[in-house]
Amino acid sequence: MVDTFVKTDPDESELITIKHSKLSPEELVAYPLGTKIIIKHLEFQIGGGGTNTAVSFARLGLTTGYLGKIGKDENGLKVFSNLKEEGITFIGTLGKQNGYSVILDSVGEDRTILTYKGCNNELTFKEVSKAKLKAKAYYLCSMMGSSLKTLASVARHAKKQRALVAFNPSSYLTEKGVKGIQSILENTDVLILNEEEAKDLGGAGTVKELAVRLGRLGPKTVVITKGAKGVTAYHEKTFFEATPRKNRHIHETTGAGDAFGSTLFAAMLIKKSFPQAIRMAMLNAESVIAHYGAKNVLLSLPLVEKRLSRDKRKVRRSKEVKPRAKKG
Repeated sequence: MVDTFVKTDPDESELITIKHSKLSPEELVAYPLGTKIIIKHLEFQIGGGGTNTAVSFARLGLTTGYLGKIGKDENGLKVFSNLKEEGITFIGTLGKQNGYSVILDSVGEDRTILTYKGCNNELTFKEVSKAKLKAKAYYLCSMMGSSLKTLASVARHAKKQRALVAFNPSSYLTEKGVKGIQSILENTDVLILNEEEAKDLGGAGTVKELAVRLGRLGPKTVVITKGAKGVTAYHEKTFFEATPRKNRHIHETTGAGDAFGSTLFAAMLIKKSFPQAIRMAMLNAESVIAHYGAKNVLLSLPLVEKRLSRDKRKVRRSKEVKPRAKKG
């Protein structure tokens, strides 16, 4: 996928911020009709969860293959070239028009993304070379359409191989509830998602309650990110919690989740302790949000380890508290 970053100047443009609305609980930004809004910054990058995480794994020293569908157009060629430059083997297929995103970054530290999936949604399992699916670990990103069915088939294939599987669903999958992705969750070892996505799947409750509840669906490890509040994870019947650095610089948040999830899984694969994996994941995500582009400043393993040696944040541990039996 090709990402276009569009930034306007809220002090000079006619953007209107709506903090309260009966139509939405979220803060809204309105663009006046019939006007031209000056773009302050325009930048093109290669993005998409699949390529973002593939580059992350490759830079962390893992032999990496990318399974997906790339367009036979100019944007698809850019994606293919990017994978080749990063030493990533392409094991997918070619389609017609490549995916494309426009990231509107105009107010505060947040952004809105307009996404066209293109042929990215059209990958079928019949098109996948089973001979090339011999990895020791699989990292599954969000897909839609035919590609979602293929994702479930890949998850089942991976478990037959006794490979480790990590799954990072996006909101457009979790909003459909557990039923829509149950066959993937059943074959997942590590589930990584944000707090809202966790609520979509697990219902009401505290983050710790959600983590335990989601763990009963199949994943042995559940990691829930909470934005500025940090992360809560449930691993080997133990809770782990950590918060971001207070002095971190936020320039643009696109790709932070991909950096976090892929780095955490990579750290687990190279046998880092789980607290170390969390800290490494946070360090790489913090590197990404300090710049434009989801993968420009993804860190190499030596650089992550160097920053890890200087990182003083604590990862708090606590055991799962079993509910008390009702009296009487």
